[in-house]
Amino acid sequence: MSGSKSSVPESGAPAPEALSLTVHSVPALVPQRRRLSGRLQMLLVLAVCAAPVLASYFTYYVVRPSGRTNYSELIDPQRPLPEQVWRTLDGTPVTSTALRGQWLLVAVAGGACDAACEKTLYLQRQLRETLGKERDRLDKVWFVVDDAPVRPEVLKAISPPGAEATVLRVPRDALAGWLAPAAGRTLEQHLYIVDPMGHWMMRSPADPQAAELKRDLDKLLRASSSWDRPGR
Repeated sequence: MSGSKSSVPESGAPAPEALSLTVHSVPALVPQRRRLSGRLQMLLVLAVCAAPVLASYFTYYVVRPSGRTNYSELIDPQRPLPEQVWRTLDGTPVTSTALRGQWLLVAVAGGACDAACEKTLYLQRQLRETLGKERDRLDKVWFVVDDAPVRPEVLKAISPPGAEATVLRVPRDALAGWLAPAAGRTLEQHLYIVDPMGHWMMRSPADPQAAELKRDLDKLLRASSSWDRPGR
């Protein structure tokens, strides 16, 4: 038919080439993504495991801004809790590392506990109580550094039901590699702050002021709230 186009090629004309598609190779993205995901998971696990240690150092430095605001003296470097065997007042052996897992507010005094000792222990008790809902993250510890008997009325005063103090007999020389007084002072004149991993990190001034020392404790507990929980 005149003017029509036929789909059949004219005789002798070469047939058109068949349309072909070339598929190029695609990079193996899935295995690469899996490897990347595995590495990220491994790094996440390592970060979680290291978090308490990192948090401890963050806690240490968060109270060391450019202008000093901490009342207590920061201990640099921090001193780790020694592995020793101490004793309760009835002679039961206690491994020192059993104290780990809680913030500690530590007092040191002889068993006779004179007026200065009573004042320190009273301050220790009051500081913990003023922490409110955070008080269960802090333990009161009294190291008795001699063999003198401890008066029952003193024990009763520092250990009301539900807020008992940990009282241990520890030879004075056993503490020498861990706690230390300021120059010209004695162990008995300070309160000592120990982090949950057993690092001694702060020392109060002699005859500390309650309001100032409480501010230090508030800062420490606030800075560590993301990783520290009450109890061991």
